[in-house]
Amino acid sequence: MINTAVANKVKKGTKLDKKYATPYPKETYLFWYESMLLMRKFEEKSGQLYGQQKIKGFCHLYNGQEACVAGAVSALKEGDKYITAYRDHAHPLALGTDPKYIMAELFGKATGISKGKGGSMHMFDKEKHFFGGHGIVGGQIPLGIGIAFAEKYKGTDNLCMTFMGDGAVRQGAFHESLNLAMLYKLPIIFVIENNGYAMGTSVERSSNITDLYKLGSAYDMPSKPVQAMDVEQVHEAVKEAAEKARKGMPSLLEFKTYRYKGHSISDPATYRNKEEVESHRQKDSIEAVRTTILVKNIADENELLEIEEKVTQQIAAAVTFAEESDFPKPEEAYQDVYVQKDYPFLTT
Repeated sequence: MINTAVANKVKKGTKLDKKYATPYPKETYLFWYESMLLMRKFEEKSGQLYGQQKIKGFCHLYNGQEACVAGAVSALKEGDKYITAYRDHAHPLALGTDPKYIMAELFGKATGISKGKGGSMHMFDKEKHFFGGHGIVGGQIPLGIGIAFAEKYKGTDNLCMTFMGDGAVRQGAFHESLNLAMLYKLPIIFVIENNGYAMGTSVERSSNITDLYKLGSAYDMPSKPVQAMDVEQVHEAVKEAAEKARKGMPSLLEFKTYRYKGHSISDPATYRNKEEVESHRQKDSIEAVRTTILVKNIADENELLEIEEKVTQQIAAAVTFAEESDFPKPEEAYQDVYVQKDYPFLTT
């Protein structure tokens, strides 16, 4: 179904691709749609499985924020690095990690992307240049600095996208990292995924500065807000920041987004009302892209239905794979901890 409000906006157009009268080619729009739909359906299924107690422990869903990752991935190149906090299922999905390995990790299975040892908050995929998934608020920010420093040291043309939530900017590590990034001229893009709430505390109640991108001005860092419910705007902002990063100029982007669920599955989100949530659902990034595709005749309903069926099958296969996989063996708890194979970690 086409969102009429979005459709009217789309018809106005911007700079257009000659073939489709859109700013980007068909492949890009279909990537955005499939990628974001996969994230959404994966998270919805994860929530259901958590309710069935097949997934346990902490679990933070990404519903509503999909454009933040999809637009970033489409703007960057192979070899660029990514790191984020603990709301991290969607990032490897957008980078191409097979959903079955992420689902198996949520199940705590040995076939999981972190061998069943990390769970929801500690996804990691070296092959896709995804460096986590970190459970300490703001802990990934200085790690992003280290990754960017390594790329500069090795003389590559790669950069590091360092994602964080709005609550993480209260950490001293955030400010230390911005300072070092500018001091060393590192190839890094800092992204604040500002979904309005640090757990259950709104930005307005926790910060004198509510336009969080302005924090970059203290370090003379190029900074800007981005309407991150619009994947096209995300793509453009990241593309622009990437050009600067590869020339040794870091950027800070504030992605203004929204999460439809609570902070974690255990959070009923009673600190906001239904009207607020519904108002943001009217700007849903997946529906917006779907509408653009149909209104601009980029693809027809049948093509989109094929994508939707593909995603449905991927999710079903991922669940089956996770359920049929084995749990890690007890002795594996001591593997991948120390470089020294015979490290005396056990005492009697």
